[in-house]
Amino acid sequence: METNFAPWRLGYIKSDKNEEGCVFCRAFEDQPSFDNLVIFRNELVAVMLNRYPYNNGHILVVPHSHKDSLTMLEKEEQHALSDAVALCENAIRSCYSPDGLNIGMNLGRAAGAGIVDHLHYHILPRWHGDTNYVTVIGELRVIPEDLESSYNHLRNFFPSGG
Repeated sequence: METNFAPWRLGYIKSDKNEEGCVFCRAFEDQPSFDNLVIFRNELVAVMLNRYPYNNGHILVVPHSHKDSLTMLEKEEQHALSDAVALCENAIRSCYSPDGLNIGMNLGRAAGAGIVDHLHYHILPRWHGDTNYVTVIGELRVIPEDLESSYNHLRNFFPSGG
């Protein structure tokens, strides 16, 4: 039997799922750092690592506005979100050289949103064969890079912002 370690998952398992406040709103409170996983931020959007990634390099793009629908955002916010997603695509392609990317969002619990009230994009690098028997049969995802390494790789591809 093979053993795979994912020590960052224990934090999620033990975490208070009813945590006070919005994790995405908190991304706009402090300066970008590994502690808050914020790679880049300006007045309209934040780019941050997913604390519980599906793949190494899994980035989230979050608008400053605490809203649950794209239609509720101002045009300027929609454009800033789109620009940030394009910046993330470039960063992931440059940093990880993936075979492809998944870019999308889940709006509403029925659509799979883990955080329902604050919309956000997911951007994930993908490689041929990254979903194999381990994921499909063993219901196990192997992520070869720790969050700090992902943070350090990706932050160099973003302008400094606060």
